[in-house]
Amino acid sequence: MRRLVSDFLKRQGYSVVEAGDGKQAIELFNTVGDTMSLIILDVMMPGVDGWEVLRHIRLHSGLPVIMLTAKSTEADELFGFGLGADEYITKPFSPMILIARVQALLKRYNVATNEKRVYNGLQIDQSAHTVFSDGQEVELTPKEFELLVYLCDNVGIALSRDKILNSVWDYEYFGDARTVDTHIKKLRLKLGKKGDYIQTIRGLGYKFEVDK
Repeated sequence: MRRLVSDFLKRQGYSVVEAGDGKQAIELFNTVGDTMSLIILDVMMPGVDGWEVLRHIRLHSGLPVIMLTAKSTEADELFGFGLGADEYITKPFSPMILIARVQALLKRYNVATNEKRVYNGLQIDQSAHTVFSDGQEVELTPKEFELLVYLCDNVGIALSRDKILNSVWDYEYFGDARTVDTHIKKLRLKLGKKGDYIQTIRGLGYKFEVDK
């Protein structure tokens, strides 16, 4: 489960560190906790359970914490919230729901989501507004950069041209879907081989899909 969650988050562009049990989780938090933006914590861990790890975290930090657990009673959830959990997700769960919760929590805590992303040679830094493809800087217009970031925000999700148009150009834009096609074409050319990450979905639109 931990490996699957980690792999899925990495595919979304997040940097992930992992702990195999509660003791290791506390040691990891003590070592690199100041570099973390969010913690996903399982309750049923070997040795020290998730509740004890959460207690330790809350003694030192207000980092957002999502609890994963098979326990789904109201009492269990209230117990978790009482210890300081921010979100409570019961198993089994949809990976996309987990990603949505992660994004919502980061936004709520005013943490810049995915400011730096790396996708097999494609590097995007939102704060610096830079893109590198295989080590070479790619010069993008502001709208091309915004389009690329939007596609990355929805890795693996098929997006219609209208949805892209409304999200990137907003609802007040009076253009048409050909605007999206034109910008996608230019973006692919500028990204070179990494432009293949932007896939065409026949009859619908586009999808950003990273090589596994």
